[in-house]
Amino acid sequence: MLVKKSEVKDKVKGDMRISGDFYDALDKHVANAIKAAEKRAKENGRKTLKPHDL
Repeated sequence: MLVKKSEVKDKVKGDMRISGDFYDALDKHVANAIKAAEKRAKENGRKTLKPHDL
């Protein structure tokens, strides 16, 4: 798991609750964002991920 449940809970404000499957979906979303950033960096001849790769 790439995201920490406790960190996500800290970011959610007010009386909002988080379903159990939200964490899995968020984890997949983050993993896809990292893969896309890696691809963009490689396409630009870099081995360093930068914010604009997101």
